[in-house]
Amino acid sequence: MSLSNSILRRLSVAGLPVAGLVIAALGLAGCSQEKAAVVQEVIRPVKVVEIGEAQTTRQLDYSGSVRARTEMNLGFRIAGKVTERLVDIGQHVNEGDVLARVDPSDYELSVKSAEASLDAAERQVETVDLARKRAEQLYAKNFAPKSQLDQATLSYDQAVATRDAARSTLAQAENQVHYTDLKASKAGIVTAISADIGQVVGAGTPVMTVAVDGEKEVLIAVPEMDIAGFRRGKEVKASFWSDDALTLEGKVREVAGSADPQSRTFAVRVSLPNDPRVLLGMTANVGATVGSKAQLVSIPLTAMAEKDGKHIVWTVDRASDTVHPRPIKIANFTADGVAVAEGLKQGDVVVAAGTQFMTENLKVKFSGDVAQQSASAEGDVATTSSLR
Repeated sequence: MSLSNSILRRLSVAGLPVAGLVIAALGLAGCSQEKAAVVQEVIRPVKVVEIGEAQTTRQLDYSGSVRARTEMNLGFRIAGKVTERLVDIGQHVNEGDVLARVDPSDYELSVKSAEASLDAAERQVETVDLARKRAEQLYAKNFAPKSQLDQATLSYDQAVATRDAARSTLAQAENQVHYTDLKASKAGIVTAISADIGQVVGAGTPVMTVAVDGEKEVLIAVPEMDIAGFRRGKEVKASFWSDDALTLEGKVREVAGSADPQSRTFAVRVSLPNDPRVLLGMTANVGATVGSKAQLVSIPLTAMAEKDGKHIVWTVDRASDTVHPRPIKIANFTADGVAVAEGLKQGDVVVAAGTQFMTENLKVKFSGDVAQQSASAEGDVATTSSLR
């Protein structure tokens, strides 16, 4: 026999109205179930943003390094063993300064040999000149035939040519002695050293790199999907990590004609105005505004979620204050959010934080005005309001 039947029997024996008690018990049970149902309903506070008007522009940002517009890879014009290195990396050099030397011993010997050859050639010219003059005198007195005079003249001309060649050989040997000194052809800063004392280098082998004083530029690498936004002459903005307040107006000077075979990116050089605060090697960020075929809206990164392997956002139904998942198509990521190409429109209210707690038809509660998120994909910081 159950406990409830036992209680009812006892109440009946006591003369109490059983029907009334049963009705009261059932009423209490119904109240308990209703109360339990109320307790189970969860209303979660969330942060949301409202999608504003879409724009058809987007912001491209790429990081690069500051370089000199002209960099010289200097090398000796002759081969030899490096005997001196007179500069260090980071040192400023002026035009004509000696940067390094190779052993000049062999080239000095070549000069002496060329001098001796020239001296011998000059003596030979004097000798055949005397013979030519003697032949002219004999021919004038009809004591020698014309052929003898022609032979003497030819010998003289050959001796003169040999002397001129010896002079050129001497000049070349003297130049090679001068080439044992590696000199800076323009003023600049030494940025790299590829050979040191004791190393044997060939003619033309790069030994030092000098960044020429003057115009500076930023070198960035742009993928092929965005290279159309960087045309030659396009005006861009350059900011620098070392100084947040330093922003310069730059201009695209050069775009590589082909992509790098390894990274598949295009090298883009951006000219900068002359500013003493910009130093070689500084990290710069180049930003450019380009048109977009699709209208893009921007949402905070925290508003994006995943469901069944797809990117979604949780939108709020204003009428029922419930959330529902909506798939989106991402165009690109910005510094402060996500640019969405499809799935959202102006006026949509999106959950900006706490997406991991969202479920279908979850009841949410908010109060106050909903902050409006700029739909521009230029990376504006999303403004959110607390909803409770």
